[in-house]
Amino acid sequence: MSLACRSGCGACCIAPSITQALPKMPKGKPAGVACLHLLDDFRCELFGRPERPGFCSSLKPAVDMCGNDREQAIRWLGALELSTQPDLPSRVHS
Repeated sequence: MSLACRSGCGACCIAPSITQALPKMPKGKPAGVACLHLLDDFRCELFGRPERPGFCSSLKPAVDMCGNDREQAIRWLGALELSTQPDLPSRVHS
């Protein structure tokens, strides 16, 4: 049985970064910033449309990702975002 998106959540449209261009965001979207396609009721205006980025289509609601509420989902997705960032080059101290 698959999990449905939580009404009024939008965590997956806020927490992760999107590196692919979107119609209203040609340079993508930074982590922690609401996507410009997130509607007032926290639904995506691109859902089901070909312009929707592959990253967004690949996210599927799951108990571990969505948690018990929107805040838990934002924290989980934010932690995932940080854990998947490429390592920054080490700084040489002189």
